[in-house]
Amino acid sequence: MRLAIREAVNAAALGEVPVGAVLVSAEGDVLAAAGNRCIVAHDPAGHAELLVLRAGGVRLRNYRLAGVTLYATLEPCPMCAAAMVHARIARLAFGAADPKGGGVISRYRIGRDGCLNHLFAVQGGLLAEECGALLREFFRNRRGQGC
Repeated sequence: MRLAIREAVNAAALGEVPVGAVLVSAEGDVLAAAGNRCIVAHDPAGHAELLVLRAGGVRLRNYRLAGVTLYATLEPCPMCAAAMVHARIARLAFGAADPKGGGVISRYRIGRDGCLNHLFAVQGGLLAEECGALLREFFRNRRGQGC
């Protein structure tokens, strides 16, 4: 999770919402790490979670990512959670919950509700205070700039 936080900090330095993600193999090897890149890449799907899923697929040479764990600093949105279902990840671990748009525990239960063809384990609250503080500070600073 510390690597995901570092990626979130890097994203914030680029003006992105500070969300970071890391994809780890079943053997414990880091397959990919990324922060949000929606703004700099002009990509509405440039979420950190999607970036690591894509990179992990390339690295493993397979769009099925069986056995992997995805670490994210923020509870994934429904788009990212659905991509995790399609990728067949084994586990998601995240930091701060997202009460407004969370896709796995807060608003929806994607990947956990049995409505789709794959389930994955979910663990929330890892370094939640630190992850949440990054987001609060980022948005506090943006509001201070008239955004």
